[in-house]
This record gives sequence, structure tokens and C-alpha cells, in this order.
Amino acid sequence: MPRVLLVEDDPAVRKGVELALRHQGHHVSAAASGEEGLGLLASCRPDVVVLDLMLPGIGGLDVCRRIREHDQVPIIIVTARGDDIDVVVGLEAGADDYVVKPVRARVLEARIRAVLRRMGPGPTTGRPRAEAHGELTIDRSGLVVTLRGEPIALAPSELRLLLTLSASPGQVLSRQQLLEAVWEHGYHGDVRLVDACVKRLRGKLGELSGDPRYIETVRGFGYRFRSA
Repeated sequence: MPRVLLVEDDPAVRKGVELALRHQGHHVSAAASGEEGLGLLASCRPDVVVLDLMLPGIGGLDVCRRIREHDQVPIIIVTARGDDIDVVVGLEAGADDYVVKPVRARVLEARIRAVLRRMGPGPTTGRPRAEAHGELTIDRSGLVVTLRGEPIALAPSELRLLLTLSASPGQVLSRQQLLEAVWEHGYHGDVRLVDACVKRLRGKLGELSGDPRYIETVRGFGYRFRSA
């Protein structure tokens, strides 16, 4: 039974989402504030966090950043507006996906299941399970990525994106292709998910701005992986 940590200050929304998730078979721990959510994180050990951005006290963005300091649990942020700048900021802070209020139970459930599937092995296309790309090593079987021999902590979306890109070095993949492969979003999905995740991944790979070593932007098309 997947464990969900729900952080939402609106009592009516919190109760409605909690009941819907329980109906889908999830074990739900609910928090009414960022402080309470951070306090529950260690005790409930969630498989996914559903986090409202507009919280009293410690805001949702700060909660997201604090979680990412020590934990790579999948995070789905909840925002009141799909075109809000908070979506981009939230994704760059470490969120894996987002849903827009009012939260529809079927949409949230689909996003939860999709983000949990990202914890599984990525595409292999017949390539060796462990492969070296210069100082970067990708173990597809163990889902471990190391840089200069040191493990890199990657969130599920970051790991899945790297596995997808590196499965076909030199091949350009459009943002839409990556959106469908990594996030399982359909044709009208939000490509901001891809761009924000690439930015986070580049930072963890130590890539310099304007001179990426592994993930190259192909303007007007998408991204490709360069095997160093």
C-alpha cells in the first residue's frame, strides 16, 4: 500500500483529497502546515509527498527545498494556477510534478502512480546495465549514478530523465518525447517539467552554464546526451 504524505492547510481540501486517496488504497498521513509536514516526514516514511504551495508559516517552496536537502522522495506540488510562476519555481526547487486546484482525484491518482513508476528501471535498448561516460557512471540495474566515483542523489524524475537520454547517446529527443517517456503526460503536457528537470540535473552533474558536458540543448528541437 503506497504511503502518501499530504500537506494542505485548507481543511475541506485536505479531507477531500485524503478520502479520495484512501479510497484508491493509499495510506495517508495528513498535515495542516509545512512545519507539521516536515515533522511527519521521518515518522511516516512516505512513498510520495503531495504538497500545497500556499501554506501558512513555512511555505510550500521552502518545504520542498528542505525535503530535497536530505531526501529524494517524489514530490507532487499543488498550485492554484497552472500558469503561475510558482509552478516553475516549485519544479526548480525539486518537485517531480504538479497538479492544479481544484484537485481532481483521478488526475492526482494518475500522477502518483506515474511518479512511483519512475522508481523502476529505465530504458536499456540493449545497452549494458552499467556504463561509463567519462567521469559519469550509470548503473541501470542498481539505479545508481556516480560522478568521479561519488554517488549522486537524484530525484525520481531526474534519474528517469538521465536514463532516457543516455539510452541513446547523440540522439536528439524533443521535449514532448521526454515528457511522454518520463512523466507519462500526453500531447498537451507541460514541457516546463522537462526544462526544470534538465536544469536541476545539470546542476547535480556539475555542468557549467553555457557549456554542458553531458546534456546538450538543441535549440528548437530538444535535448541530447553526449557521452564524454
